Amino acid sequence: MPEDKELSKKLKWCLKASNGIELIEPSENLAKAYMEKSETALRSMEANAKADIKDWFVSASYYAKYFAVYALLSKFGFRCENHDCTIALFEYLLKDNVPKDLVDELKASKSGRIEAQYYTTKITVNVEGIDLQTKNFVLEMGKLVDSTTRTKIEGARATIKDLVGK
Repeated sequence: MPEDKELSKKLKWCLKASNGIELIEPSENLAKAYMEKSETALRSMEANAKADIKDWFVSASYYAKYFAVYALLSKFGFRCENHDCTIALFEYLLKDNVPKDLVDELKASKSGRIEAQYYTTKITVNVEGIDLQTKNFVLEMGKLVDSTTRTKIEGARATIKDLVGK
């Protein structure tokens, strides 16, 4: 439970922060558009792998995952421009529906992206492993987007509204 308490605290901050979590209308169209962005990031990841451009390969991998998560959150009716808040919302809302290792994978991908983009040290990357992991992640998020019902959406929105009230 302490982890949930810390996550709740972070989400409360995110709900108040500029560019933090905002409730919007649930949108099937936005979900579809972000899944398309995820697919584009996958293609970019593959192109960078072929060109042996490891830093952009790592970044594209992260964004493929991030956009897939954002697609799911868009379907639920959430907007968030802060990546840490987006990840926290994903973890909080879907803790009973998504294996913790997927959340951890997204967090690790974000750290890898930061390392690859902002620092000049040469990075060692398991291209085949990350490629497979990213494609599986996006596939799982796509399944969640497709299987999300109106009831799940209403429940998730109620959970966040309750959090605001606390």
